Amino acid sequence: MARIQAIRGMNDILPEETPVWRFLEDTARQVFTQYGIDEVKFPIVEQTALFVRSIGEVTDIVEKEMYTFNDRNGDSLTLRPEGTAGCVRAAEQQGMLYNQVQRFWYSGPMFRYERPQKGRYRQFHQIGVECFGMSGPDIDAELIVMTARLWDRLGLSGHVELELNSIGSAAARGAYKSALVEYLSRYQSDLDEDSQRRLSSNPLRILDSKDAGTQKVLNEAPVFQDYMDADSRDHFDGLRRYLDDVGIAYKVNPKLVRGLDYYSKTVFEWITSSLGAQGTVCGGGRYDGLVEQLGGRPTPAVGFAMGIERLVLMLTGLSLQNSQWASHPDFYVTAVGEGSAAFAFSLAEKVRSAAGTPTVQLHCGGGSFKSQMKKADKSNARYALLIGESEVAAQSVTLKPLRADQEQKTLPAQEFLELIPQILELT
Repeated sequence: MARIQAIRGMNDILPEETPVWRFLEDTARQVFTQYGIDEVKFPIVEQTALFVRSIGEVTDIVEKEMYTFNDRNGDSLTLRPEGTAGCVRAAEQQGMLYNQVQRFWYSGPMFRYERPQKGRYRQFHQIGVECFGMSGPDIDAELIVMTARLWDRLGLSGHVELELNSIGSAAARGAYKSALVEYLSRYQSDLDEDSQRRLSSNPLRILDSKDAGTQKVLNEAPVFQDYMDADSRDHFDGLRRYLDDVGIAYKVNPKLVRGLDYYSKTVFEWITSSLGAQGTVCGGGRYDGLVEQLGGRPTPAVGFAMGIERLVLMLTGLSLQNSQWASHPDFYVTAVGEGSAAFAFSLAEKVRSAAGTPTVQLHCGGGSFKSQMKKADKSNARYALLIGESEVAAQSVTLKPLRADQEQKTLPAQEFLELIPQILELT
């Protein structure tokens, strides 16, 4: 019988990889908590209409990349391709938005059917933040400053750069789209294939085309800043002042538009060249019209999402090893001889309950002392706790350091339990 394989682009995350994932997720959680942001969880599967209405029917995601299927009732459902729409739906459905200020963060898998490549998979994971009920540039700035703080905590500050833009109001974008389409139509044959298709469906996306010929045409294209409304310009100027005040470096990129239809005013991306070709590791912006678009009352909103896989690739590829990544027990408990297994089992539970909440790996399955010590060493534990017949008889434990140049010693079990905090401080 043929062996069943994982679906292409949907990857297993193995024990040697999970410590860096945990470090990243825990660090993000700590930073978000500092800023008063609450965690929220919402379903992986939503009604297809949620994403069609929010992302836009003529985007690549909706047209080509969504995992959509009919359930047994004939309802069209979709595995979430991004997190903002689901967060908005959940908050609106639970009555948490109108005339309220909310700050949420979430993490989990997203799904898009596209060609798998390094850092881009069909099942990928994101951490996102969404804030509602605040219309000023101060919250935009705070989110950007918060991500800068996260890069610093992760050790990535020197490997990412911030790009900013404003795409103005819907009316301003409409006027600019008309001017851009009129200009590009005269050079349609010089555009790449994707840009020719987008000319009639999503012309703003042409601005971030990577095709050299298209970019050459765009050099003489109308500039959005000439069409920007006064309110959006004031908002963007305010955002820049906040960032300047706290020393956050950035580059204004007038071609930055982001790929989803719901954005307005502020858009931003943190980019890196540490993954080979320049790539985005975090992106977001303001989406003041989305709540109303999904059936709620007008609500200002801003947020961002970051790709966990790409950040993990950066952390590991840059060899930014951190002691917090380490996945090892404090103690590895061995047992050899009559009555030792039961004593070791009971001792391991007492150690786990001791002050300092140490981590303990108990050897199970028997074996010689030599084989157990090999496994203790392989576990990367700080200490081995040796339990033999003499330890059982004396109700004691032998403490053997595995990572430090110290003598092993035998202590009464109760005394050892009381000394655990001091023992762990030694390493």
